[in-house]
Amino acid sequence: VQRGVRYVNLFHGGWDAHGGLEANVKNNSKVVDQPVAALIKDLKQRDMLDSTLVVWGTEFGRTPLAQGKDGRDHHPAAYTIWMAGGGSRAGMTYGKTDELGWSIEENPLHINDFQATLLHLFGIDDKRLVHRFKGLDFRLTGVGDSGRVVKELIA
Repeated sequence: VQRGVRYVNLFHGGWDAHGGLEANVKNNSKVVDQPVAALIKDLKQRDMLDSTLVVWGTEFGRTPLAQGKDGRDHHPAAYTIWMAGGGSRAGMTYGKTDELGWSIEENPLHINDFQATLLHLFGIDDKRLVHRFKGLDFRLTGVGDSGRVVKELIA
């Protein structure tokens, strides 16, 4: 990032805890907690956090209920993604689930809207970023009115 690389993708697998949930979360948290905190701290110390967007995401969450003896199943309806720096709004939570974490109660956020917001933070207009296929223009953020930039997530 200090040398001007525009995009870095770090991947840490092994979170798919259909069994052995407690040990899985404990071990994975040990592996990622300090490096992620150090990354954000280093970016801030180098005055790079304002211009570097850090996104911690996943493809789905985990059910709030047990699966089998000590696991949890996939749960695409409600999960957490967090951002730091890069023009994102600090210290806020957007959206809310019910007390179990099963259903979204407040501010549901469609992935197309999140994608449009990320692209906006990158300085890209999602409505103009198209891929022509068989005579049609396709966007990463879907068709029609999908892909709303969520202003509440922007500093």
